[in-house]
Amino acid sequence: MKKVNFQIFNHLIILGLLFLTMSEKVWAQKYEVGGGAGVAAYSGDIIRRIDPNQLGLQGTLFGKRNFDNVWTLRVGLNLAQLNAADSIKPIDLMADRRDARFRAGVIELDAVMEFNFLDFLRNDSEFRWSPYAFFGLGYSFVIARGNTYAFNVSEDYSLSTLVIPFGGGVKYRLDDRWTLALEIGLRPTFTDYLDKIDSSEPVIPRFQNPNAPNEPYGINFGNPNDKDWYYTTGLTISYTIASTKCYAY
Repeated sequence: MKKVNFQIFNHLIILGLLFLTMSEKVWAQKYEVGGGAGVAAYSGDIIRRIDPNQLGLQGTLFGKRNFDNVWTLRVGLNLAQLNAADSIKPIDLMADRRDARFRAGVIELDAVMEFNFLDFLRNDSEFRWSPYAFFGLGYSFVIARGNTYAFNVSEDYSLSTLVIPFGGGVKYRLDDRWTLALEIGLRPTFTDYLDKIDSSEPVIPRFQNPNAPNEPYGINFGNPNDKDWYYTTGLTISYTIASTKCYAY
């Protein structure tokens, strides 16, 4: 499965590079290069919803091709730090006893299409800003360290997974060359092991405390009905390196 996933992503990147390196006529279109930084978050078996107390840093480098005033292809390299711990904000008493934790570095390659809602790319446009949405496909490599329950020693692990980036934001043209953007992105993954907890973990019995009969007890495993997600939000800035054609409808 991993080999097939990697081949699919290779084809996607090759297609993106072809768009960015076509003939001299194509270079008459608008091209942008840029980067940005912000924060990243995770949700899964340790955190069900985004917890502001458990954020990591994220950064991105990207290249873009604006096909017209509406559609833009973006190919990027994204780095993110993810972390979570039951001890910070356990979702229930079972999680408090489990005391799992992980810290991960994510390297993501992706290609997404952006849709601009307002016609702001023309130099003579009445708009200097536009909301936008994006969607695409990515492939993430994860290098992490964590433990699945309190009595287990933390250990290194790694994995890779397809992701489906989507989200949106607002762009603002500072001038004819520079564009600032605020973006929020969501990444559903195809793995339940991002946090080192999944439904295939061996049964770990939890014995009831005779002094506290109301405490939960049972087994330790992940939710088999969902996969892990991670999220990014931040500011980006891009520079237009070619701008010799104005689009009009």
